[in-house]
Amino acid sequence: MEASWRTLMPGGWEPAVPFDVCFDAQYGLDVLRPGEDGVVSARVRVRDELCNHLGELHGGVFASAAEALASRGTALAVMPEGRLAMGLSNDTTVVAAPSEGTVTIEARVRARADDAWVWTVDAHDEAGRLCAHSRVTVAIRAM
Repeated sequence: MEASWRTLMPGGWEPAVPFDVCFDAQYGLDVLRPGEDGVVSARVRVRDELCNHLGELHGGVFASAAEALASRGTALAVMPEGRLAMGLSNDTTVVAAPSEGTVTIEARVRARADDAWVWTVDAHDEAGRLCAHSRVTVAIRAM
């Protein structure tokens, strides 16, 4: 299946909620073309409406992006086999939250089992500083 790199899902697949109005679109997740097998990357521009009361990017944005990339990366691999991918757990730790610029997020698959994949996800600011680290487990189920 050919993938649409903007949304990073298989070509011809129609989501229940169109991408332009889904949650990832609301916070501005821009999925980039994966560099190699098991790696998915994206970016999010820091905007006022995404910041917390301190003016820093809200931790929920990091957790949401980690979940989105791990789930998409797994789905791309298992959907052609007639299986589904769905988030099972997400442990995100924010260590530095930027107040401006763009955050780049990279997800890497660390383990692949028949029923779940484990990913680590790192988010960096424009200076290359680690902002958040996540461990995401994605369940794999039959359609």
